[in-house]
Amino acid sequence: MPRILINECKQEISSFNPVTATYDDFLVNRGEELLSYHRNVRSEVGGALDVFAARPDHKLVGGYAARGITSTGTVSAAAFQRIADEFLGAVRGAGPIDGIYFSLHGALASEDVDDCEGYLLEKTREIVGEAMPVAVSLDLHGILTDRMLRHSDVLTVFHTNPHTDFYETGQRAARLLIRLLDGGIRPVKVRVPIPALVRGQECITGTGLFGRWVREAVAFEQRAGGLAGGFFIGNPFTDVPDLASNVYLMADGDESAACALGCRMAREFWEQRAVMQQPLISIGEAVRIASGAKGRVVLVDAADATSSGASGDSNAILAELIRQGCTRTALVPVVDEPAVRACMAAGVAGEVTVDMGGSLDPRFTPVRVHGRVRVLSDGHMRSESHGEAWYAGPSAALEAGPFTLVLMSRPVSLYDRTPFLVNGQDPASFDMTVVKSPLCQPRFFNDGAEHVLNIDAPGATSANVKGLGHTVARRPLYPIDDGFEYTPEPRVFRRN
Repeated sequence: MPRILINECKQEISSFNPVTATYDDFLVNRGEELLSYHRNVRSEVGGALDVFAARPDHKLVGGYAARGITSTGTVSAAAFQRIADEFLGAVRGAGPIDGIYFSLHGALASEDVDDCEGYLLEKTREIVGEAMPVAVSLDLHGILTDRMLRHSDVLTVFHTNPHTDFYETGQRAARLLIRLLDGGIRPVKVRVPIPALVRGQECITGTGLFGRWVREAVAFEQRAGGLAGGFFIGNPFTDVPDLASNVYLMADGDESAACALGCRMAREFWEQRAVMQQPLISIGEAVRIASGAKGRVVLVDAADATSSGASGDSNAILAELIRQGCTRTALVPVVDEPAVRACMAAGVAGEVTVDMGGSLDPRFTPVRVHGRVRVLSDGHMRSESHGEAWYAGPSAALEAGPFTLVLMSRPVSLYDRTPFLVNGQDPASFDMTVVKSPLCQPRFFNDGAEHVLNIDAPGATSANVKGLGHTVARRPLYPIDDGFEYTPEPRVFRRN
């Protein structure tokens, strides 16, 4: 009976978030607890488990999982070393195994390791040897590296943005691992790097230009001779040497078709790089438009996107709403532990005056607000997107005139309505909602809105990429640099 080890390590960081992540910013599961957790969510591991369940001749070994509670700043050297030691300890302690599945992200970096996923794969190889079949799944915002491809046998990547195929991506990885164990495939992986970063609405796979190339990669994956395909657009905020976009295709035995297709897709993507930048409007103009609107307005503050690594404590839009004397109702999320403590002390219906925002990232100057506490909560929730457990720490809803502030002690992902709903606030009931995510499923916020305004605000995850301050990424790199030539060059990885 083949024994398959399952490990997980998932985190996406912004190098421009000044708050260093610690071990406590991860949720850790071990052994059977890892497997039990994922049987209840539609995650990558959950999808893999269902595929393996159809093969009772395979035995699963729960190893180790470290999942970021939400995206963060750079992970401390000590935290990643502890995670790596525990992750690799589970590999060493698994006993005799015949295959491995790792659910990873691709945009995890620590203070002293810029390619954490590649590091884990390389160190795993040193333990299990070159012949061990290793399957990996990654996020399309991952930064694909040669080291990841050298030390994995099969690799799958999300096909959707916003992400809705966590489960299916894990299924695809598991099916490929089983085929590899059965001796039915000879994987060869092709990577075509593109020195361009993109961000915004054109990156939505269902409606944007990016979806065109993803669909081509999926078609390759599904045709004879194809095994996997996808398109990595990386995470522009993870300032590491290999930061880039990448076409990724995996063929069975012969790489020639994958190389030809990959180069064509890369060339077309490069030609459209300017179109795929997100147009932005100033905060002042956005608030003026929203104040004069008749219907519901979504104010997109992607610069403080906690799901991309920002701190979540931006008050930039709130400050402008106050400055302009806006009287329309607005729902605003802010990470601010001191303000939450003040609300907890006041109790429900109590009044407080607090200095709001900038408790983590010093680029934001606190603003003073006076309001009444409407809701208090413990911060535990399950995302409506895919059922993952999230923890925002003690939280509060504070009503300050026309503005309702959902205050959290620690960042959680803000790409669906969960943090609002668990604190008693329905975005549909407000004239305006500040959404700290560049891309959400339309049903959560955008459907029915009169305006969806993408705002040029300060923050660690700004779509205004040129102003972020990259110092490590390999150059030239568009749009930080321009006026340089690019010729696609495929890189081929064959393990056996």
